Amino acid sequence: MMDAAVTPIRARGIRKSFGALEVLKGVDLDLGKGEVLGILGPSGSGKSTLLRCINHLERPDGGMVEFHGVPVGYKRVGNKFRELPERDIQKQRAAMGMVFQRFNLFPHLTARQNVMAAPRQVLGLSQPAASERAERLMKQVGLADKLETYPNMLSGGQQQRVAIARAMAMEPTVLLFDEPTSALDPELVGEVLDVIRALADSHAMSMVVVTHEIGFARSVADRVMFMDDGAVIEEGVPDDLLTRPSHERTRAFLRRILA
Repeated sequence: MMDAAVTPIRARGIRKSFGALEVLKGVDLDLGKGEVLGILGPSGSGKSTLLRCINHLERPDGGMVEFHGVPVGYKRVGNKFRELPERDIQKQRAAMGMVFQRFNLFPHLTARQNVMAAPRQVLGLSQPAASERAERLMKQVGLADKLETYPNMLSGGQQQRVAIARAMAMEPTVLLFDEPTSALDPELVGEVLDVIRALADSHAMSMVVVTHEIGFARSVADRVMFMDDGAVIEEGVPDDLLTRPSHERTRAFLRRILA
């Protein structure tokens, strides 16, 4: 049995369909403590759906996700599992920060207020404590001078950095990134990747990064997983998988991307 202390996320046999379309076909995933796992694959391969199943934003049709040894979204009752109430699921999600493709900031709140909102509402932090945390995290993502700025006055890269600070404000043990640069103009990608790279280098938390940035995955990830058609085709250390993939489907994907 995997040690929950060193394997924060353990997923087995995850299946998910939308109507007749089977998006995930029995995916397994282990994420080690402090590990950065990069997930690559073509559009429609199931990468984002897998992330959303991990934190129960999507309910898997089969299989189970465990977070530090505890089922995500369910509790065992006798020999069966029953879905938890939404409030209990939200508590589990609070320890798994997620950064989306779109920034999803509250437009009527300043950057400081966006970062403060969840710690105030979910963790019950006092106004001064939440404000201090927001200041510290905004400095960490390089935006100490944008605390009182509203989202519509920030660039896309700055908004995504605020979104990262907001996810970190809950002090999660795991961060999930769903193609965090895909909605950005090319010249803004680097500033967001630099923040994620600094987080990865700190080893402060475990991270799953769905990305199409091959160079970033090579330099930051401890392990890379390639998905296609709802299944894991192969996985390994970046230098091996990205340089000498064993599966022809992986080789074809990399040729197309790198070309």
